[in-house]
Amino acid sequence: MPVITCIDDLKRMHRARTPKMFYDYAESGSYTEQTFRDNTTDFARLKLRQKVAVDMSDRRLSRQMAGQAVTMPVALAPVGMTGMQHADGEIHAARAAEKFGVPFCLSTMSICSIEDVAAHTTAPFMFQLYVMKDQDFVAAIIERAKAANCSALVLTLDLQILGQRHKDLKNGLSAPPKMTLPTVLDLATRWRWGMGMLKTKRRFFGNIVGHAKGVGDTSSLMSWTAEQFDERLDWDKIARIRDMWGGKLILKGILDPEDARMAADFGADAIIVSNHGGRQLDGALSSIRMLPHIVKAVGDRVEVHMDSGIRSGQDVLKALALGAHGTWIGRAWLHGLGAMGEAGVTRALEIIRKELDISMALCGERDLDNIGPEHLLIPRDFLDEYQIGQPA
Repeated sequence: MPVITCIDDLKRMHRARTPKMFYDYAESGSYTEQTFRDNTTDFARLKLRQKVAVDMSDRRLSRQMAGQAVTMPVALAPVGMTGMQHADGEIHAARAAEKFGVPFCLSTMSICSIEDVAAHTTAPFMFQLYVMKDQDFVAAIIERAKAANCSALVLTLDLQILGQRHKDLKNGLSAPPKMTLPTVLDLATRWRWGMGMLKTKRRFFGNIVGHAKGVGDTSSLMSWTAEQFDERLDWDKIARIRDMWGGKLILKGILDPEDARMAADFGADAIIVSNHGGRQLDGALSSIRMLPHIVKAVGDRVEVHMDSGIRSGQDVLKALALGAHGTWIGRAWLHGLGAMGEAGVTRALEIIRKELDISMALCGERDLDNIGPEHLLIPRDFLDEYQIGQPA
């Protein structure tokens, strides 16, 4: 077993053990991937302010996220096709999150179904909803999430239409993979992955196949999915979904202060500042650049979380310092899953917790509630506001 000290170690193992099309699906953005890159490079521009000769004992990382007690303010973000990174991947991730004491959120586009995950865990998990045109499907999947005792509904707002990801098109991404010659040659070198997939029956989109009208196999699934994302999603439809759900509602994909104010007025329990990991609107600002502007816009009217670009505990600390109440990780835990299954997700969480804990202490603090912008060294242009419609 190699010595694993950081998320990049898990990333290298993930790349070696997972078929190319699924690794590329995880580690890519839309179009030129500018926003995908900015999500991480903008974190690197922020520097931590070191303090010495202070009491660093009895440190505390725990708090609440959307009313749920967590051992650290980090949640496992919903990721589609997780069960293609590792057999039964969503189950492995949910178990790791439960044991670690952090939230797990299941994607609509998961391989393991809501019922699969509920049957293999004891703690409630969150469910992420993509709004589809098929209203019967939407109503039914909300009822299924209720029946599974999901703790919150995470409604994704930034995928009414799919941003183009060049790698997915070139790789012929599908679940399960189509047996073309390049795919067969690739799979031949990923025997660990192949053995795992042979042992599981979960190889399709479990929340959709057998549940959506007319979807019974891979070919019908792909055509259904291509035309089902609801381009007409607006605040009226969001309100109807809120009323159907009746529980905690988190709105994901907020990247503009005006939208954040509308979400606060709407009464969301939390919002997630996110650009979908750079996989939707290429050319948008990074989430960490937009975070302080959104925090300023909503004040304490709604709990503000953040995702996109977090790869370390230091990144978590920086996001909290700029006003996030909680953070969500996607690729970081996915690299762990692809590398080592449930143990890899646990290792990713351990790495982030240790980095967060030590970095907070070296910044002179013992409690995350005391972290603020004064713990950062911020470039002069980092918080500059862009002017809408006119040159600055």
